[in-house]
Amino acid sequence: MKIGIYGGTFDPIHHGHLILSRQACEEYSFDQLIFVPAALSPFKKEAAQASGELRLAMLRAAIQNQEDFVADDCELKRPPPSYSIDTALEIREREPNAELFWLIGADNVSALSKWHRFEALQKLVQFVVLDRGRAERTDHNYPVVRRNIDISATEIRKRVASGRSIRYLVPEAVEEIIRREKLYRESAT
Repeated sequence: MKIGIYGGTFDPIHHGHLILSRQACEEYSFDQLIFVPAALSPFKKEAAQASGELRLAMLRAAIQNQEDFVADDCELKRPPPSYSIDTALEIREREPNAELFWLIGADNVSALSKWHRFEALQKLVQFVVLDRGRAERTDHNYPVVRRNIDISATEIRKRVASGRSIRYLVPEAVEEIIRREKLYRESAT
């Protein structure tokens, strides 16, 4: 069994995440792709704007009816910060015979060696870089899934805060949660 793991803040999840995830599933023949929203990234100075519960709800809404996409709240259940090694170990325990792939945004590759217990993590997983065409090219030997998609969660939050439309940037079900819960209205970061 081949499992992809995609961790991140997902504040909010958007079509850029989903398109590259689907492409990675197809290119690497993943049997399952597990999305793992972080409680708090060790590399982010501030917590996510939306609560973990709401980010998880948006994620579940975005991937509904996609049988090979799964949302996992394991990092939200652990005390912050969220470390990828802990998640990889937990998934390894559940799926001892699976081949694990860790999906990472191209903008995070340069800091990868600084990740908590990186050496142990790279023995557990194979890294796959998701490149939306926004990051500077870095020297690495990881396989890359590349698609030019100019969508970011920061842009989406700014658009909501300024009253502009986010239609076509996020799935309709995610847009509905953002509207219903009045998310991202106060801040443009």
